Amino acid sequence: MTKVDRKSLDDGHGGRGDLTAKEDEVVEEHLNLRPRAVYEVIRREGVDELRRPVLSLWWSGLAAGLSIGFSVIGEGALHAHLPDTEWRGLVESLGYSIGFMIVILGRYQLFTEITLTAVLPVLAEPSRRSWLALLRIWGVVLAANLVGTAFFGAALASGLFLPQTHQEGILAISRHLADLTPGDAFWRGILGGWLVATVVWLLPSAENSRFAVILVLTSLISALELSHVISGSVEVFLLLMRGEIGFGTAFGVILLPLLAGNVIGGSALFALLAYGQVKKEMEQEVPEAAGRAR
Repeated sequence: MTKVDRKSLDDGHGGRGDLTAKEDEVVEEHLNLRPRAVYEVIRREGVDELRRPVLSLWWSGLAAGLSIGFSVIGEGALHAHLPDTEWRGLVESLGYSIGFMIVILGRYQLFTEITLTAVLPVLAEPSRRSWLALLRIWGVVLAANLVGTAFFGAALASGLFLPQTHQEGILAISRHLADLTPGDAFWRGILGGWLVATVVWLLPSAENSRFAVILVLTSLISALELSHVISGSVEVFLLLMRGEIGFGTAFGVILLPLLAGNVIGGSALFALLAYGQVKKEMEQEVPEAAGRAR
């Protein structure tokens, strides 16, 4: 419904006349945050990301890889101090959100976030150049994230930075990944990628609730024992450097299936659905804009 249509309807019922100009402006601002507007906010962010220099992407991705390690520390610390009860897993999952809050609110480059943000502008205007730009940002950010998580995993494996109690808690939550089959990692990765993409989709509308959105949805990844390739790689590198798993298990059994699942959940499914729900609206806006130009 256009602004003119809303105005005629509201005037007929005496709605808008009861509001001050400032209140009416606030109403319009909230009405404009329909799916098409949310899509456009994320698409423009994606365009900006696709244009960023490689070096900027690298350092931002490295910072994200290092920062996401605090999800493992937060969850491990709660695991170490909570009693062994049926509800411990639900409470300790809140600690898993810490790294995501640092990364998302700090505007660092996280690979699973990019699987939605950078894909939308490519779906809107597909071309050889846009697809190459997407592959460039995916490759740089993924490599930088994994280098950061490898350093963080090595720091945890050294045992120099945290008390023994916390080390034991971190190891306890990390070892569950070693029990996954490639199929487990893949299917859980799909839902994990979907939840991270959902965070990205909700943030433009969240306003003052950004903290709650990140807390609830990312803690759900841990609470449901789903998987996330970047935060999970901290745990994988920790186990690898302690000699509890080998390279074949670390990459072939856990990380690669996780990566595939996250990409499918965040891009092939969520991004396509997000684009699909606004595609017809965008097609209708093109002839309307052309008519106004004439």
